[in-house]
Amino acid sequence: MKSQERRESLLNLLIQSKAPVTGSELAKEFKVSRQVIVQDIALLRARGIDILATSNGYVILSDNKILKVIKCKHNGIHELEDELNTIIELGGKILDVIVNHPIYGEIKTPLCIGSKFELNEFIKSVEEKKAQPLFTLTDGIHFHTIEIPNINIYNKIVDSLKNKHYLISK
Repeated sequence: MKSQERRESLLNLLIQSKAPVTGSELAKEFKVSRQVIVQDIALLRARGIDILATSNGYVILSDNKILKVIKCKHNGIHELEDELNTIIELGGKILDVIVNHPIYGEIKTPLCIGSKFELNEFIKSVEEKKAQPLFTLTDGIHFHTIEIPNINIYNKIVDSLKNKHYLISK
């Protein structure tokens, strides 16, 4: 398979995938090294394709979804889990977390959490590594880019987060 054919096949696989696909899985699928996959992803991004690299693998942001940024505040791992669970249970997908650090400016990290399984894996990782989530750097204040199928779902998420006092603003 030629390089261009492989990139087109890789792109089609990512478009059709409902879950993130790791570089290792892609390398095995196309019988190349993971580094070749990283280079292919870079070339696809250079063409303007919005491929997000997450800790769970690569995903393509869907053109038919709506992206919104919400500003939230909470304290502690249990509120973090409840906030993220609220978003996914109502049909949203959390693409990232962003904090505005007073020294370093904007710090943005991909999350790509769209299912209960992915949320459980994320929380398990935080607890096992005894890592401090980014919101601890900014007194609990943080932003999320969320992907939603329609504006009605977005309004339900916003209302629910407001009721739980997690939402600062849309």
